[in-house]
Amino acid sequence: MRTADTLLRVIVLGVGLMAAPAYALDGTKSDDVMAAAPAAVSPTEAFRSGANWLKAGETVKAVHSLEYAAEKGHAIAQWKLGRMYAEGEGVAQNDLKAFEYFRRIADGHAEDNPDTPQARFVANAFVALGHYYLEGIPKTWVKADAERAREMFNYAASYFRDPDAQYSLARVYLDGTGVPPDPRQAARWFGLSAQKGQCQAQAMLGAMLFAGDHVPRQAARGLMWLTLAKDSARTTDQVWVAKLYDSAFQQATEDERALALVYLKRWLETRRE
Repeated sequence: MRTADTLLRVIVLGVGLMAAPAYALDGTKSDDVMAAAPAAVSPTEAFRSGANWLKAGETVKAVHSLEYAAEKGHAIAQWKLGRMYAEGEGVAQNDLKAFEYFRRIADGHAEDNPDTPQARFVANAFVALGHYYLEGIPKTWVKADAERAREMFNYAASYFRDPDAQYSLARVYLDGTGVPPDPRQAARWFGLSAQKGQCQAQAMLGAMLFAGDHVPRQAARGLMWLTLAKDSARTTDQVWVAKLYDSAFQQATEDERALALVYLKRWLETRRE
């Protein structure tokens, strides 16, 4: 998953360490904690303790605390466990467990206020579910369902205005995954995502604008988006983004390159305001 993962990780740890000192969970199993002090440990305190254990490198203890918080409905704890199981981070990789945690978030928080800090975690859970539905999970009941995937992306893209969801939805329309190909619709969603700084969307929008691919050709503006994407691409995206940028730069005229720099300067000034 994109973009947001690094920021989301920072927020998880930040939430875990903020405010007053939390109840000092010892990392034992959730049931043991409840039996010892059923009224003393809140889900938020358990989550904070789990975040502290993660920072200390005590993954087993962290998982126990996070599981306790997750069972009590703490959405960010559910999200963190989902990401850990999806990536095999400190636990055995298990896509079905990850799917179940993300689904609990989507089921319980779909109507959360999209302007709250927690909303980004909820939106990310929808995006994760969408990607699982695109391919299914082998040897489980979760089968590939392109329409369901599109619904997941569309909800997070529209209601939560999430840039990763907007990018993923754009790819669905561009590739014709479960729907008739619709490059114009794809360009619209790429544009919304690119405006929020999503580098993959910036690269795709830039390539479409530079080539005039199903949109009016705007070579200089396309080169601007490609430049932004190249400068912010993650390691996993650097090769393909650089290829798109290099191809456009080599084909661009001197006037187009100069105008792209003007657009780039304006963009950066706007972002700093």
